[in-house]
Amino acid sequence: MKAASPHFKVRDAWLKLVHEEVIDAEQPIFDCHHHLWDRPEGLYGANELAADVGDGHDVRASLYVQCRTGYAAHGPEEMRPVGEVETILDWSKDQPHLPVGLVAFADLQLGAAVRPVLKALKAAGKGRVLGVRNTTAWHADPAVRSNPKPSPDGLLRTEAFLSGAREVAKEGLCLDIWAYQSQLAEVAHLARALPELTIILDHCGGPLGVGPYRIDDKKSFEAWRSALAEVAALPNTRIKIGGFGLTVIGYRYADEELPPQSERLAADWRPHVEACLALFGSERAMFESNFPVDKGQFGYRTLWNAFKRLSENLDSTARDDLFWRTAARCYGIDERIFTTHTGRNLS
Repeated sequence: MKAASPHFKVRDAWLKLVHEEVIDAEQPIFDCHHHLWDRPEGLYGANELAADVGDGHDVRASLYVQCRTGYAAHGPEEMRPVGEVETILDWSKDQPHLPVGLVAFADLQLGAAVRPVLKALKAAGKGRVLGVRNTTAWHADPAVRSNPKPSPDGLLRTEAFLSGAREVAKEGLCLDIWAYQSQLAEVAHLARALPELTIILDHCGGPLGVGPYRIDDKKSFEAWRSALAEVAALPNTRIKIGGFGLTVIGYRYADEELPPQSERLAADWRPHVEACLALFGSERAMFESNFPVDKGQFGYRTLWNAFKRLSENLDSTARDDLFWRTAARCYGIDERIFTTHTGRNLS
């Protein structure tokens, strides 16, 4: 029996109950974190992504992040995630730059033996596999769950994971990490041990608002910020700002009669966004959509409008950092995609 999804169900009819105009429609965007899947709770494939991307904002490219889509049904267990790369490239063959690159899965618990898997992923990706991510988010409280199949405790602390992550660096790939605020010391230890590896912390470093936590609790906020500061102090770390629609972060917009608009989202998220920017600076931070996970709580147009409200007081260089430049440089994407005027979305 498959585990139930921990995410809010996407309800297109509910999302259409509100409408707002696009803010700053000329701002180029690199959506550096999204998923594609075909699950019992719904399909979110290349066409669904293209529809969201084409809803007014100038999204020039995107980055796919692993979510167990299309694994191979046969062959050695460690090689089956290569099927995800093949599946996503097949699904997206008619969508230029959507995605422009992929963060794939390779089991880093294999240690140094993960190298053949990394090479197979890169070969299948034909230059578009740019990073790796494992399932590592863990908390002792069962209420804190953001994955249908949660990881066991301690993966980030093992010598095998450290050895596997070293192979990621040798292959010229980045390492995305999704960890909760209670695990940030482990992320800092890993980044300190592997200064040659670029580590991208997903979803603001996992601030929590369920179980023993509340998203509006000052003590919890300060604990998250203090732990995040330890990660930010290491120059090989980056952060993705987003993921606020995750159930574990604690917002319950999906329970309301109408979906939230961007002004409210910006007000709610401002403390965490400003803390991320203060610690990492715009040159090491990037906005992400985390769709379709976050789509259960708000629409794509609304999300990017909220990010534009949150960055409206920054200069143009800092805004470009957040919307595309940091992610493009981190993952090695051709910056001309974002600097060449097109007059339209590339979707």
